[in-house]
Amino acid sequence: MKLTKGVPEEFNPATDAQRWDHLPVIDFSPWYRGSYHDRAVLVAELFEAATTSGFFYLSGHGVPDSCISAAYSASAEFHRQPAQYKEKYAISLSKCHRGWASFDQTSGFQQDGKLIRNYYEAFDLSFEVPANDPRACSGFGLVGPNVWPDLFGFRRDVSAYYDAIYELGRALMSAFELSLDLDPSALLKSVNVPTSQLRLLKYVENDAPCDELNAGISAHSDYECFTILHTSGPGLQVLSYDGHWVEAPPQPNTFLVNIGDCLEALTGGKFKATQHRVINLGQERFSLPFFFSVDYETEVRPLPDFSSDAAISKYPPFQAGEHLWARTIQTFPYLKELHEKGSLSVDFSVAEENPFRRVSIEEMS
Repeated sequence: MKLTKGVPEEFNPATDAQRWDHLPVIDFSPWYRGSYHDRAVLVAELFEAATTSGFFYLSGHGVPDSCISAAYSASAEFHRQPAQYKEKYAISLSKCHRGWASFDQTSGFQQDGKLIRNYYEAFDLSFEVPANDPRACSGFGLVGPNVWPDLFGFRRDVSAYYDAIYELGRALMSAFELSLDLDPSALLKSVNVPTSQLRLLKYVENDAPCDELNAGISAHSDYECFTILHTSGPGLQVLSYDGHWVEAPPQPNTFLVNIGDCLEALTGGKFKATQHRVINLGQERFSLPFFFSVDYETEVRPLPDFSSDAAISKYPPFQAGEHLWARTIQTFPYLKELHEKGSLSVDFSVAEENPFRRVSIEEMS
């Protein structure tokens, strides 16, 4: 089914900045039960959001409130355990980067010569692949079995949430294919054993200031195709194309969706991987970001429909898993230390900075 989107080829950040006054809210329910016309309207809305703000709210997603609440409860139950208990599931003990990322593992890193502190901890899991599966990592890697705490109901409730959001992600990827006039499965054919990660985030209560050196999570783009986020409170900000930060508070019965690095590259820059951050409000709260990805070995380059000379020059080919792995190594001190010591060897470059990074007006001044 081919659709005419009626969206300008170029987005002018100077004249279209008012789009950022309110992020769009898109009702996804027509994807499941709408008419041809309803689906056409939906994918046109998705296309406009993905090519302008790169960030939007998604309602009508079909994920039950009970499933979301159970995942939050499981996250809170794990995070309230004493450190001695959580250390049994430390991410540094996993061969596939799964488990508890303590505040010590997430809190500090150097950027532009400054020490940035992130005030959160997380429990990380991904697409489940048994340890005896030939695709599972034999050493450090991103494909393999999850780590499951021995808390009653934790695996059941978190797995149910993962499965529900993964299926929503597949539906959203199909809708993106249609919005781009691509053949069915042009993108989904590369989603079989993806590195799609779910993080059970807890923002840590603290007395640090809310400034450029202290953040909930510092400014970044997401490394995968797109992110489906549910969050329990304010703090998220999105970088507009004129370089200013815009509030993105949670709205009832919606997820926040943002485009990531891989989908920007695959579309030759037509879709936008938006920089975002979580400011430090000093309060404990929880969120559930799900990073929808293609398979590790997928080569990411502009698809034929978007492979202009400019796009090919701007987005040289890279492997999706290597990009994610490189950014993960730079983000986590235990991995960075192993890599620098030679205990974690990879056959690709681990750049200090994400090539998709963009800066705000305040960083330029």
